[in-house]
Amino acid sequence: MAHRADVLLGNSPFAWGLAAFAAGVVLATPYLVRFLARRFHAFWARRTSAAFAEGLAAALEGLRLPLLAGAAAGAGSLFLDLPHRAAHLLAHGAILALLAQGGILGNRAVGHWLGRHLAQRPAHPDTLAMTAPVLGFILRMVLWTFLLLVALDSFSVNLNALLASLGVGGIAVALAVQNILGDIFASLSISLDKPFVLGEFIITGDVLGTVTAIGLKSTQIRSLSGELVVVSNNDLLKSRIRNYSRMSERRVVFTFGVGHETAPADVAWIPGQVRDVILAQDRVRFDRAHFFQFGESALVFEVVYFVLDPDYNLYMDIQQAINVALRQAFLDRGLAFAQPVRRLVPGK
Repeated sequence: MAHRADVLLGNSPFAWGLAAFAAGVVLATPYLVRFLARRFHAFWARRTSAAFAEGLAAALEGLRLPLLAGAAAGAGSLFLDLPHRAAHLLAHGAILALLAQGGILGNRAVGHWLGRHLAQRPAHPDTLAMTAPVLGFILRMVLWTFLLLVALDSFSVNLNALLASLGVGGIAVALAVQNILGDIFASLSISLDKPFVLGEFIITGDVLGTVTAIGLKSTQIRSLSGELVVVSNNDLLKSRIRNYSRMSERRVVFTFGVGHETAPADVAWIPGQVRDVILAQDRVRFDRAHFFQFGESALVFEVVYFVLDPDYNLYMDIQQAINVALRQAFLDRGLAFAQPVRRLVPGK
């Protein structure tokens, strides 16, 4: 016979055994780690280390048998005497399989971290919905870029020359997409700084409405008249933003006037009556009421009070109740609100 009985494809049974053992270890170890992570998490459910075990178990849910098999085949080939071409293909295939599997695990780890930690932020229940897409995009981009560079380096690609050529082209690309990049970084700034979140009522420029979506490039605002206004994130941060949803209370200033013929005693009575009317309302804090100035056709009073809730409809209901009560009090005392008066003087 051309080959000895104890040699198979140029390798002894012992070499094949070592190769099979190495491949089995590479194939079984990730599943064993996942099993232990699950058990660790279940056992230490109320301990601080449970978060790490939960994250590890969640990431390892992304294990893919074909990719692990490719990595296991590459590990086993290290113990075999194979033709150069076959050994080369197996080695590079194992590297690609490991990098792809690492990317999948990293992707799941990023998703788990965002879901667990950002959702626990107490700032606003919609914080995760606003922040997760932006941070997830950036973290995943960094992860896959790193894995791509490792893959190119493993194939003996000259990264210095590649990065130099990309640097020249990157400048041109950056100039071409600078507006898009500006919007993306503005989106990241909005996510981290949180000048507003989903569901809040804001005013920016001539646009006022409720924030319905925050994307990588633009923010969508549902205006009071019903239409959807799309604003570039970069333009949004360049303008002044008034966030009415974060008011703890609403300051209200209103004026009214009575005729110049009103008696001094009635003029002195009015501020106290206004105070009583306002304090009779719920969820308000009275500030002041004064005879403010002599107007052209009226004695003008200025009133300031606070509604202890930012809700606009509540403010309007309270203001309406105040107006009705003041009108009734004036009628009972025989007073009337001033009306614009225009006197025509004949020419000489």
